[in-house]
Amino acid sequence: MDTTKEIYVSTDVETDGPIPGVYSMLSLGSAAFLPDKTIIGTFSANFATLPGAITDPSTMEWWKGQPQAWQECHKDLRQPPEAMADYVKWLKALPGAPVFVAYPATFDFSFVYWYLRKFAGESPFSFSALDIKTLAYAMLELNFSDVCKTNMPKSWFDSTNKSHVALDDAIEQGLMFCNMLAQLRASRSKI
Repeated sequence: MDTTKEIYVSTDVETDGPIPGVYSMLSLGSAAFLPDKTIIGTFSANFATLPGAITDPSTMEWWKGQPQAWQECHKDLRQPPEAMADYVKWLKALPGAPVFVAYPATFDFSFVYWYLRKFAGESPFSFSALDIKTLAYAMLELNFSDVCKTNMPKSWFDSTNKSHVALDDAIEQGLMFCNMLAQLRASRSKI
């Protein structure tokens, strides 16, 4: 792995509650991007729920409105230790240092980091993540509470078809991140 080269690992998770450990991660999808929007690999897994974990009533109510996504994240279930070991192998095989990227990173990273530490004993991401919403906040100069996709430039989006299937959403937000990064770098090159 070339640690001088960063690989942006856009990641999305689907869960049955708001925090890891108490609730389970149902699905994980990651797409590894170069800054030019080239996808160099993907990883996805659906997980068996944690022994003794519960489900969050409000999250489960939300899932009732997403029947296709719910069905997708219950196919080919894997046990967390096996799936997370495979995820670590995939991350370490990338041709550069993996940088966790998500929208919002605080939610997705909390589950991924917890599962990595609990079941794989390590995190190739260390303990940091790049949050797309925070990047948008810095670029748009809005109040943080006003930073949402409806207030973002259309040029940042290749599509707006959020399926709530983890890998699909990871790819969508990774493309958005690369568009934002290109705009940011272009504006800095003019200085």
